[in-house]
Amino acid sequence: MTTTTAGRRGHAGAAPTWRRVLAQTSFEARAILRNGEQLLVTVVVPVLVLVGLTRGTFVELDTGGASRIDFLAPGVLALAVMTTSFTSQAIASSFDRRNGVLRLLSTTPLGRGGLLAGKVLGVLVVELVQVLVIGTAAVVLGWRPDPAGIPLAAVAVVLGTAAFTSLAMLVAGTLRAEAVLAVANLALLVLAVAGGVIVPASSLPGPLEHIALLLPSGALGEAMRETLLHGVLPPWSVVVLLGWTAALGWGAGRLFRWH
Repeated sequence: MTTTTAGRRGHAGAAPTWRRVLAQTSFEARAILRNGEQLLVTVVVPVLVLVGLTRGTFVELDTGGASRIDFLAPGVLALAVMTTSFTSQAIASSFDRRNGVLRLLSTTPLGRGGLLAGKVLGVLVVELVQVLVIGTAAVVLGWRPDPAGIPLAAVAVVLGTAAFTSLAMLVAGTLRAEAVLAVANLALLVLAVAGGVIVPASSLPGPLEHIALLLPSGALGEAMRETLLHGVLPPWSVVVLLGWTAALGWGAGRLFRWH
């Protein structure tokens, strides 16, 4: 047996697709959780918002008869989903694109589809950590969610993640990295204040009430509140989130630039 033949037989080739995606998922999740700034935005800030709004009296809220913590916790969880799946993902992906990382990874056996799958799954892993940390803090503050709504809330999280990750890829793949940094943070701030996330759309003034119901932020916030307060997943929220996912996913697929 020649050395060349032995080398060919000893070459294992590319790993199976699921292993490549799993490795990328682990990399994406660790990249977020090991970054101090990202950890601050995705975990620490939502917990501080939850504690501040629950314990503070500087903001008056119409909780509809629910306790303050029961009313606020679902919205803060929705905000956490948005920070990870949209803001963090858009900024990280845009700088990876500028630095040539996305173009390099897309030419490896991982491929573009595997890279995107790894990003989405990595986001879901980080969101699991967020839910555990924020949920634990909320329980300590007295949160008692409807047990029947917990599985439905998980569905809402997945739907919201799909919509906001699609938006992140569209923004990251079409704008310069510096512009994405500004746009992503500004969009998060606007949606958090006037997008029906923490405060329901019905509590917003004038036309904002109707606009928020059509936004992915309002749909996600409403879905989280209804599932965890009343154990029901609103059909309209599902329709809105699926619609945004389809539209934004189509746009990202057509307009995304890998370099």
